[in-house]
Amino acid sequence: MEKKRRTEIAELGEFGLIDLLTRGFDPADASTLRAAGDDAAVVMPPSGEAVLCSTDALLEGIDFDLTYFPLRHLGYKAVTVAASDILAMNALPSQLMVSLGVSSKMSVEALQDLYEGIAFACREQGIDLVGGDTKASMTGLVLGLTALGHAPKEKVVSRGGAQQNDLICISGNLGAEPKFAGYEYLLEKYLKPRLRKDIVEALAEEGIVPTSMIDLSDGLSSDLMQICKASKCGARIYLDRIPIARQTYALAEELNADPVVAALNGGEDHELLFTVPLALQEQVMRMGCVDVIGHITPESTGAYLVTPDGADIRLKAQGFPEKE
Repeated sequence: MEKKRRTEIAELGEFGLIDLLTRGFDPADASTLRAAGDDAAVVMPPSGEAVLCSTDALLEGIDFDLTYFPLRHLGYKAVTVAASDILAMNALPSQLMVSLGVSSKMSVEALQDLYEGIAFACREQGIDLVGGDTKASMTGLVLGLTALGHAPKEKVVSRGGAQQNDLICISGNLGAEPKFAGYEYLLEKYLKPRLRKDIVEALAEEGIVPTSMIDLSDGLSSDLMQICKASKCGARIYLDRIPIARQTYALAEELNADPVVAALNGGEDHELLFTVPLALQEQVMRMGCVDVIGHITPESTGAYLVTPDGADIRLKAQGFPEKE
């Protein structure tokens, strides 16, 4: 069997590599006036809309391990990680910039695999790749991601708007029902997390503007506490209302772990956690893609998980606390 040729990055040089990797990324969003290929991208959102910008970094050995993380999946996940922060502001992502730190162990073909995943996610979500940079790295693969988006300024949502008695809502679930044999669904949630653009679009269709919102990247407990901190409020969420996958329970049992800990502190779900006024409860529940898991309380009451037997467990960013 003929061995596939490995192309060294040095054979192409920086600009040749960039030209190869960004070939075929033709802009599709109307707000993209100039994409990759110039000194800067040029974007112009519709009149009256605010521009949102977010940045993330993914580091080999910290955020991913290439011994089991396929590069195509890494490219796809990188788009989700970056664009999810725009969605968490109740806006739609429209442009993406990707900067690479590349070690000598990477071949041109490997980077093409990475960009195939990026391209697939961008096409799927209607996002334009509009630029980036490439540098040598001494510490493995590094991805620097900058996402842009836009929304009517009056509909932009922050973490700091939650009000007392607001409902706490979560999109999808933390694991969901099994769709495949074994644990493939959980693996896909980690390797290829779904970007919840559909939730922002569904909220817009219903005319609902959340009072606060955040994406679940650090775990339900940590991210809810970010809303509480920014909004100067407390919270009560109920264990029996948190949607946890059957596969999560099965795998946790096999590993002798607690599925509730996984749901609260696992992170990287990239679902959306948001609050809405109590008066919208029926309307939100009618959407079908959202679960109401609790409500906002005064800041003095703190943030707690309530178990089915009525016990209160104080929420923390890490670990699982003792009952009070």
